[in-house]
Amino acid sequence: MLSIASHLSRSSALSRPGRKGGFERSMSLPKIKAFQPLTMALLNTALFAKVRTINDHKESAMTDQSQQFASDNYSGICPEAWAAMEQANKGHQRAYGDDQWTARASDDFRRLFETDCEVFFAFNGTAANSLALSSLCQSYHSVICSETAHVETDECGAPEFFSNGSKLLTAPSAGGKLTPESIREVALKRQDIHYPKPRVVTLTQATEVGGVYLPEELRAISATCKELGLHLHMDGARFSNACAYLDCSPAELTWKSGVDVLCFGGTKNGMAVGEAILFFNHDLAEDFDYRCKQAGQLASKMRFLSAPWVGLLENDAWLKHARHANHCAQLLAELVKDIPGVELMFPVQANGVFLQLSEPAIAALTARGWRFYTFIGKGGARFMCSWDTEEARVRELAADIRLVMQG
Repeated sequence: MLSIASHLSRSSALSRPGRKGGFERSMSLPKIKAFQPLTMALLNTALFAKVRTINDHKESAMTDQSQQFASDNYSGICPEAWAAMEQANKGHQRAYGDDQWTARASDDFRRLFETDCEVFFAFNGTAANSLALSSLCQSYHSVICSETAHVETDECGAPEFFSNGSKLLTAPSAGGKLTPESIREVALKRQDIHYPKPRVVTLTQATEVGGVYLPEELRAISATCKELGLHLHMDGARFSNACAYLDCSPAELTWKSGVDVLCFGGTKNGMAVGEAILFFNHDLAEDFDYRCKQAGQLASKMRFLSAPWVGLLENDAWLKHARHANHCAQLLAELVKDIPGVELMFPVQANGVFLQLSEPAIAALTARGWRFYTFIGKGGARFMCSWDTEEARVRELAADIRLVMQG
């Protein structure tokens, strides 16, 4: 069973702006003033040359702009999304989603998913998940999720807040994946009036530890949900990566497998901001636009949330970028799998690589400037690849992992 702790600090004392290195601190001004003028000038020249050399070396090796593996949120905006935003920035458009870009993006989603779904846009995944779940249940209901689910561990109680109190019920999960058995166990644990009534199952595709639900697994879960009278919600923050890994159509992984609502992530796949919420069951979308407005998710200039989706969807950039991120994750796993002491914690199916490393190795990697998360348990390290990850950078990381693991 996984132990999920709080995220570590995202910065290191080694990288704080304005923090002076030991060499600079050792040359205090009073000591320098004690030298004769000529000696002082020579010393200053040597000192500044030394500092420049150190800083130049640091910049060539690792800078604040260097590609990192802490999160796929570190990456910038992909060219397709950027170009669409540039086009949307020309002239004036109607506000609050009545613009042509929002209509165009919505139609693009319907074509991609091969169905007439209801489409909404939100600023981020927490808002998308929380509002979607709130539309599926009442305050006295409960939501069944994996013990590692983002809604449980990383959304600050937002699902409970926006649903006016619907309780999250966690189920044990191998690789972050729910099963019909685990869902049934939680749903049937108690059925008396004193217990929050199960109403929704939420699953994450791909999971928080990089696992992917197969279509047949989704259909089995959907059948269990129908048997128990539960709605099925999918957190698709990395839905693109799941589609890329399985080489399945979005339709096959959602409504054709019984999913009622999908929160489709764009931020982790080349967009600056913005998630799409797709209701395949029209009845569940009733008044959802009011929920978005009340929660501060109705962008006045909505075209800048929806236009990037046009850029990603109309030329399949969403899938191309996901495939690239997945490929880089597979490359990293391949490069480190034979290093003594390194263990792959989970199968690499999406764009994340979870490694078991020694604690000294983790500290050494951090000291060398690498940024990654270690919230997956003692000795566990998560490395995420992005749409723009360079293979050369993956090889640099793998080489450093090999180096620090050798002591």
